[in-house]
Amino acid sequence: MSLSNASSSQQPAVETDALIIGAGPAGLFQAFQLGLQGIPAHLIDALPHVGGQCSQLYGHKPIYDVPGIPVCTGLELVQLLEKQIEPMKVPRHLGQQVQTLQAMEDGRWQVSSSAGTVFHARTVFIAAGVGAFVPKALKVAGIELLTMGQLHYHPLQLDMAAGHNVLVYGGDEEAVNAAISCAAAAAKTQLMHRRDSFNAEHAQLAQLQQLRESGAIDVLIGQITDIQQESGQLNAVQWMDGEGNEQSLAIEQLLIFQGISPKLGPVTDWGLALERKQLLVDPATLTTSAQGIYAIGDIVSYPGKKRLILCAFHEATMAAFAAAEYLQGSKPLLEYTTTSARLHAILGVAH
Repeated sequence: MSLSNASSSQQPAVETDALIIGAGPAGLFQAFQLGLQGIPAHLIDALPHVGGQCSQLYGHKPIYDVPGIPVCTGLELVQLLEKQIEPMKVPRHLGQQVQTLQAMEDGRWQVSSSAGTVFHARTVFIAAGVGAFVPKALKVAGIELLTMGQLHYHPLQLDMAAGHNVLVYGGDEEAVNAAISCAAAAAKTQLMHRRDSFNAEHAQLAQLQQLRESGAIDVLIGQITDIQQESGQLNAVQWMDGEGNEQSLAIEQLLIFQGISPKLGPVTDWGLALERKQLLVDPATLTTSAQGIYAIGDIVSYPGKKRLILCAFHEATMAAFAAAEYLQGSKPLLEYTTTSARLHAILGVAH
């Protein structure tokens, strides 16, 4: 859709000075930099957890080029960034993808999501990376009838497994880790993959083998073909083994790890200037072709752009200063977290 005036919405809108689209490292640090400028922000992401590409693709892989951190995994970096923004108390709207972006008559932006959430934001920050990372859905009849609480795509927290009969569906490192973790708390843990081969680190595979031999994890070779539910409650899955035989498996929790795919999605319909599916921005301010809309990270293009996390951190800083000037009408003072009493108050630093 274009940047036309937004019509009035019947839904109660979330009012905010800033909305950050994308909760990966760039989006999290954008929230921090906006917080230092005294600009409250909300985060929205298509995934059910923060971290974006960093959590999904580099969760347990080492990163060596973050300043001051010789080495950390993707998940560790995300955890550090989350800790950094704790003083800002940033609301998160997860598991929902932004659908529309429309100009309002008063100069604000109306944003709506796939979950029906509506935002009225004075500024919008697009930190969507290469697009919204959307989990690949399990495509079997009736899956859409399941109520919330039993079907989980790429969950980071596995509390739902405790005391339940769990099926982990997938063959990558994430699936193997989930099955190993569930085995400690679940009543029964099954790991299903289309072949008896798993893409994980040697240590993880060795641990999985030990749990298989002890009976703590049942490994099933096959594919889900159907689900059995009653009034939205999952009772069992129908699955086909490697020889083509159909079988039924009683379960209470279904954890799906079929990978994720980035989708640029509705961004291309928002009327913002694009170049090869990337948003054109002014590198000095990270403003897009629309006033009040900024973009940072892998989704942006400008001369000399490098697609690195540390470059996105720089862009988030520049965008926050530009937004502060836009919202407040004057250039913000350059203050240092080392000495500024105002920044210490924001960060909750005791004197």
